[in-house]
Amino acid sequence: MITTRRRFLSITAAALAAPSAAMAAQTAHWQGRAMGAPARLAIAGLSPDAARPVFAAIEAELERLEQIFSLFRPDSSLSWLNRSGRLVAPPPELLDVLLLADRLHHASGGVFDPTVLPLLEVGTFGHARAKVFGLIGWDKVYIDPREICFAKTGMALTLNGIAQGYINDKIADLMRARGLTDVMLDIGELQGIGQCPLHRPWQARIFATDGAYEDHIVLRNRAVSTTRPFGGLRPGGGDHVVCPDGHTPFHSIVTVSAPRAAVADGLSTALSLIPREETLAVVAQFPGARIEMIR
Repeated sequence: MITTRRRFLSITAAALAAPSAAMAAQTAHWQGRAMGAPARLAIAGLSPDAARPVFAAIEAELERLEQIFSLFRPDSSLSWLNRSGRLVAPPPELLDVLLLADRLHHASGGVFDPTVLPLLEVGTFGHARAKVFGLIGWDKVYIDPREICFAKTGMALTLNGIAQGYINDKIADLMRARGLTDVMLDIGELQGIGQCPLHRPWQARIFATDGAYEDHIVLRNRAVSTTRPFGGLRPGGGDHVVCPDGHTPFHSIVTVSAPRAAVADGLSTALSLIPREETLAVVAQFPGARIEMIR
Protein backbone atom coordinates (compact mmCIF):
# COMPACT_ATOMS: atom_id res chain seq x y z
CA MET A 1 0.00 0.00 0.00
CA ILE A 2 1.71 3.15 -1.23
CA THR A 3 0.71 6.61 -2.36
CA THR A 4 1.31 7.95 -5.84
CA ARG A 5 2.64 11.34 -4.77
CA ARG A 6 3.58 13.49 -1.81
CA ARG A 7 0.61 13.55 0.51
CA PHE A 8 -1.37 16.68 1.31
CA LEU A 9 -0.71 16.95 5.04
CA SER A 10 -3.76 18.04 7.00
CA ILE A 11 -1.38 19.46 9.60
CA THR A 12 0.02 22.97 9.66
CA ALA A 13 2.94 24.21 11.76
CA ALA A 14 1.96 27.73 12.77
CA ALA A 15 5.45 28.35 14.10
CA LEU A 16 6.91 28.13 10.60
CA ALA A 17 5.40 31.53 9.87
CA ALA A 18 6.94 33.92 12.41
CA PRO A 19 4.05 35.78 14.08
CA SER A 20 6.02 38.85 15.12
CA ALA A 21 8.96 40.96 13.98
CA ALA A 22 10.88 40.03 17.12
CA MET A 23 10.43 36.35 16.46
CA ALA A 24 11.25 36.74 12.76
CA ALA A 25 14.54 38.46 13.60
CA GLN A 26 15.82 35.39 15.40
CA THR A 27 14.51 32.75 12.99
CA ALA A 28 15.99 31.82 9.62
CA HIS A 29 13.50 30.48 7.04
CA TRP A 30 14.16 28.31 3.98
CA GLN A 31 11.73 27.41 1.21
CA GLY A 32 12.35 25.10 -1.70
CA ARG A 33 11.21 21.81 -3.16
CA ALA A 34 11.70 18.18 -2.19
CA MET A 35 10.57 15.19 -4.24
CA GLY A 36 8.65 17.54 -6.54
CA ALA A 37 6.64 19.25 -3.79
CA PRO A 38 7.00 22.50 -1.79
CA ALA A 39 9.18 22.23 1.30
CA ARG A 40 10.17 24.62 4.06
CA LEU A 41 12.21 24.82 7.22
CA ALA A 42 12.69 27.23 10.14
CA ILE A 43 15.77 27.46 12.35
CA ALA A 44 15.38 29.31 15.63
CA GLY A 45 18.29 31.35 16.93
CA LEU A 46 20.04 31.70 13.57
CA SER A 47 20.24 34.86 11.49
CA PRO A 48 19.52 34.72 7.74
CA ASP A 49 23.17 35.52 6.95
CA ALA A 50 24.47 32.73 9.17
CA ALA A 51 21.92 30.37 7.66
CA ARG A 52 23.12 30.69 4.05
CA PRO A 53 25.70 27.86 4.19
CA VAL A 54 23.19 25.71 6.08
CA PHE A 55 20.58 26.24 3.39
CA ALA A 56 23.13 25.41 0.69
CA ALA A 57 23.88 22.15 2.52
CA ILE A 58 20.15 21.36 2.72
CA GLU A 59 19.70 21.86 -1.00
CA ALA A 60 22.73 19.72 -1.80
CA GLU A 61 21.48 16.93 0.46
CA LEU A 62 17.99 17.05 -1.06
CA GLU A 63 19.49 16.81 -4.54
CA ARG A 64 21.58 13.81 -3.48
CA LEU A 65 18.60 12.02 -1.94
CA GLU A 66 16.32 12.68 -4.91
CA GLN A 67 18.98 11.10 -7.09
CA ILE A 68 18.34 7.95 -5.08
CA PHE A 69 14.57 7.95 -4.50
CA SER A 70 12.84 9.95 -7.22
CA LEU A 71 10.57 8.04 -9.62
CA PHE A 72 10.62 11.05 -11.95
CA ARG A 73 14.35 11.04 -12.60
CA PRO A 74 15.26 8.34 -15.11
CA ASP A 75 18.80 8.12 -13.72
CA SER A 76 17.87 7.79 -10.05
CA SER A 77 18.80 4.61 -8.22
CA LEU A 78 15.14 3.64 -7.84
CA SER A 79 14.42 4.26 -11.52
CA TRP A 80 17.42 2.12 -12.53
CA LEU A 81 16.19 -0.68 -10.29
CA ASN A 82 12.66 -0.53 -11.68
CA ARG A 83 13.86 -0.43 -15.27
CA SER A 84 16.38 -3.26 -15.09
CA GLY A 85 15.03 -5.32 -12.18
CA ARG A 86 18.49 -5.32 -10.63
CA LEU A 87 20.71 -2.79 -8.87
CA VAL A 88 24.28 -3.70 -7.95
CA ALA A 89 25.93 -1.95 -4.98
CA PRO A 90 22.79 -0.02 -3.99
CA PRO A 91 23.20 3.20 -1.99
CA PRO A 92 23.03 2.59 1.77
CA GLU A 93 20.11 5.05 2.02
CA LEU A 94 18.05 2.89 -0.35
CA LEU A 95 18.88 -0.17 1.75
CA ASP A 96 17.83 1.69 4.91
CA VAL A 97 14.41 2.49 3.43
CA LEU A 98 13.87 -1.02 2.07
CA LEU A 99 14.72 -2.57 5.42
CA LEU A 100 12.24 -0.27 7.17
CA ALA A 101 9.70 -1.11 4.48
CA ASP A 102 10.29 -4.78 5.28
CA ARG A 103 9.53 -4.13 8.96
CA LEU A 104 6.38 -2.25 8.06
CA HIS A 105 5.31 -4.96 5.63
CA HIS A 106 5.53 -7.68 8.27
CA ALA A 107 4.08 -5.52 11.07
CA SER A 108 1.08 -4.58 8.91
CA GLY A 109 0.26 -8.10 7.81
CA GLY A 110 1.46 -7.38 4.29
CA VAL A 111 -0.65 -4.34 3.41
CA PHE A 112 2.41 -2.08 3.26
CA ASP A 113 3.89 -3.29 0.00
CA PRO A 114 6.10 -1.09 -2.22
CA THR A 115 5.67 -3.52 -5.16
CA VAL A 116 2.19 -2.10 -5.93
CA LEU A 117 3.58 0.41 -8.45
CA PRO A 118 2.32 -1.65 -11.46
CA LEU A 119 -1.19 -1.46 -9.97
CA LEU A 120 -0.90 2.31 -9.64
CA GLU A 121 0.25 2.61 -13.24
CA VAL A 122 -2.65 0.63 -14.76
CA GLY A 123 -5.29 2.45 -12.68
CA THR A 124 -8.76 0.97 -12.36
CA PHE A 125 -8.90 -0.97 -15.62
CA GLY A 126 -9.93 -4.47 -14.56
CA HIS A 127 -8.30 -6.43 -17.38
CA ALA A 128 -5.01 -4.57 -17.04
CA ARG A 129 -5.02 -4.97 -13.26
CA ALA A 130 -5.50 -8.73 -13.61
CA LYS A 131 -2.35 -8.89 -15.74
CA VAL A 132 -0.12 -7.16 -13.22
CA PHE A 133 -1.29 -8.90 -10.04
CA GLY A 134 1.39 -11.54 -10.62
CA LEU A 135 4.01 -8.81 -10.33
CA ILE A 136 2.91 -7.81 -6.84
CA GLY A 137 4.53 -9.30 -3.76
CA TRP A 138 7.20 -8.14 -1.34
CA ASP A 139 8.49 -11.71 -1.11
CA LYS A 140 9.63 -11.34 -4.74
CA VAL A 141 12.16 -8.63 -3.83
CA TYR A 142 15.69 -9.76 -2.93
CA ILE A 143 17.53 -7.26 -0.71
CA ASP A 144 21.23 -7.50 0.01
CA PRO A 145 23.95 -4.85 0.52
CA ARG A 146 25.58 -6.15 -2.65
CA GLU A 147 22.47 -6.22 -4.83
CA ILE A 148 18.73 -5.60 -4.97
CA CYS A 149 16.79 -7.57 -7.56
CA PHE A 150 13.27 -8.67 -8.51
CA ALA A 151 12.10 -12.24 -9.02
CA LYS A 152 9.94 -11.32 -12.03
CA THR A 153 10.42 -9.09 -15.05
CA GLY A 154 8.09 -6.11 -14.95
CA MET A 155 8.12 -5.64 -11.19
CA ALA A 156 8.69 -2.12 -9.85
CA LEU A 157 8.78 -0.31 -6.52
CA THR A 158 7.32 2.95 -5.30
CA LEU A 159 8.62 4.33 -2.02
CA ASN A 160 6.29 7.33 -1.87
CA GLY A 161 4.72 6.05 1.35
CA ILE A 162 8.01 6.17 3.24
CA ALA A 163 10.79 7.98 1.34
CA GLN A 164 9.50 11.48 2.13
CA GLY A 165 9.72 10.73 5.83
CA TYR A 166 13.19 9.29 5.42
CA ILE A 167 14.37 12.39 3.55
CA ASN A 168 12.91 14.53 6.34
CA ASP A 169 14.94 12.50 8.86
CA LYS A 170 18.14 12.93 6.85
CA ILE A 171 17.72 16.71 6.79
CA ALA A 172 16.97 16.67 10.53
CA ASP A 173 20.16 14.66 11.08
CA LEU A 174 22.07 17.19 8.99
CA MET A 175 20.77 19.99 11.21
CA ARG A 176 21.81 18.17 14.38
CA ALA A 177 25.26 17.44 12.93
CA ARG A 178 25.70 21.19 12.42
CA GLY A 179 24.82 21.86 16.06
CA LEU A 180 21.37 23.28 15.29
CA THR A 181 19.11 22.25 18.13
CA ASP A 182 15.88 24.20 17.43
CA VAL A 183 14.46 23.46 13.99
CA MET A 184 11.04 22.89 12.42
CA LEU A 185 10.92 20.90 9.17
CA ASP A 186 8.03 20.69 6.71
CA ILE A 187 9.68 18.42 4.15
CA GLY A 188 7.20 15.76 3.11
CA GLU A 189 6.25 15.38 6.77
CA LEU A 190 6.51 17.65 9.81
CA GLN A 191 9.28 17.27 12.37
CA GLY A 192 10.22 19.49 15.30
CA ILE A 193 13.66 19.58 16.91
CA GLY A 194 14.03 21.38 20.23
CA GLN A 195 11.81 24.46 20.49
CA CYS A 196 10.82 27.57 18.57
CA PRO A 197 11.84 31.18 19.44
CA LEU A 198 10.84 32.63 22.81
CA HIS A 199 11.27 29.15 24.31
CA ARG A 200 7.91 27.88 23.10
CA PRO A 201 7.44 24.33 21.82
CA TRP A 202 6.94 23.69 18.12
CA GLN A 203 3.33 22.73 17.53
CA ALA A 204 1.37 21.14 14.70
CA ARG A 205 -2.36 21.60 14.31
CA ILE A 206 -4.49 18.64 13.19
CA PHE A 207 -7.58 19.10 11.06
CA ALA A 208 -10.26 16.55 10.22
CA THR A 209 -11.24 15.80 6.62
CA ASP A 210 -14.00 18.45 6.76
CA GLY A 211 -11.49 21.13 7.78
CA ALA A 212 -12.58 21.30 11.41
CA TYR A 213 -9.80 21.87 13.94
CA GLU A 214 -9.24 18.73 16.00
CA ASP A 215 -6.21 19.20 18.24
CA HIS A 216 -2.58 20.17 18.31
CA ILE A 217 0.58 18.16 18.89
CA VAL A 218 3.77 19.34 20.55
CA LEU A 219 6.66 18.34 18.31
CA ARG A 220 9.74 18.25 20.46
CA ASN A 221 12.16 15.86 18.76
CA ARG A 222 9.17 14.22 17.13
CA ALA A 223 7.63 13.90 13.67
CA VAL A 224 4.03 13.59 12.49
CA SER A 225 2.46 12.32 9.27
CA THR A 226 -1.08 12.20 7.91
CA THR A 227 -2.57 9.98 5.20
CA ARG A 228 -5.95 10.85 3.65
CA PRO A 229 -6.74 8.01 1.21
CA PHE A 230 -10.07 9.45 0.05
CA GLY A 231 -8.84 12.95 -0.78
CA GLY A 232 -8.66 16.25 1.03
CA LEU A 233 -10.08 19.74 1.00
CA ARG A 234 -8.06 20.87 -2.00
CA PRO A 235 -8.96 19.82 -5.53
CA GLY A 236 -7.11 16.61 -6.15
CA GLY A 237 -6.00 16.53 -2.51
CA GLY A 238 -5.41 13.37 -0.56
CA ASP A 239 -3.47 10.21 -1.28
CA HIS A 240 -3.90 7.49 -3.83
CA VAL A 241 -3.67 4.41 -1.65
CA VAL A 242 -3.48 0.93 -3.15
CA CYS A 243 -3.50 -2.34 -1.23
CA PRO A 244 -1.84 -5.40 -2.79
CA ASP A 245 -5.01 -7.49 -2.39
CA GLY A 246 -7.24 -4.81 -3.87
CA HIS A 247 -9.39 -3.89 -0.86
CA THR A 248 -10.20 -0.26 -0.11
CA PRO A 249 -9.08 1.83 2.89
CA PHE A 250 -10.79 1.40 6.24
CA HIS A 251 -10.23 5.01 7.31
CA SER A 252 -10.60 8.45 5.76
CA ILE A 253 -7.71 10.00 7.69
CA VAL A 254 -4.86 8.63 9.81
CA THR A 255 -2.35 10.76 11.71
CA VAL A 256 0.66 9.15 13.40
CA SER A 257 3.56 10.67 15.32
CA ALA A 258 6.90 9.04 16.07
CA PRO A 259 10.50 9.92 16.95
CA ARG A 260 11.44 9.44 13.27
CA ALA A 261 9.53 10.82 10.31
CA ALA A 262 10.07 7.69 8.18
CA VAL A 263 8.28 5.59 10.79
CA ALA A 264 5.41 8.09 11.11
CA ASP A 265 5.16 8.26 7.31
CA GLY A 266 5.11 4.49 6.82
CA LEU A 267 2.70 3.83 9.68
CA SER A 268 0.17 6.47 8.61
CA THR A 269 0.22 4.91 5.14
CA ALA A 270 -0.16 1.34 6.36
CA LEU A 271 -2.80 1.99 9.04
CA SER A 272 -5.27 3.42 6.53
CA LEU A 273 -5.77 -0.15 5.28
CA ILE A 274 -5.89 -1.87 8.66
CA PRO A 275 -9.08 -2.36 10.72
CA ARG A 276 -9.22 -0.10 13.77
CA GLU A 277 -9.05 -3.00 16.23
CA GLU A 278 -5.70 -4.08 14.77
CA THR A 279 -3.98 -0.69 14.55
CA LEU A 280 -2.65 -0.45 18.11
CA ALA A 281 -0.89 -3.80 17.83
CA VAL A 282 0.86 -2.62 14.66
CA VAL A 283 1.97 0.70 16.16
CA ALA A 284 3.23 -1.04 19.32
CA GLN A 285 5.95 -2.69 17.21
CA PHE A 286 7.60 0.71 16.67
CA PRO A 287 8.85 2.21 19.96
CA GLY A 288 7.65 5.75 20.59
CA ALA A 289 5.06 5.75 17.78
CA ARG A 290 1.54 6.94 18.58
CA ILE A 291 -1.77 7.26 16.74
CA GLU A 292 -2.89 10.89 17.02
CA MET A 293 -6.09 10.64 15.00
CA ILE A 294 -7.93 7.96 13.06
CA ARG A 295 -11.34 8.41 11.43
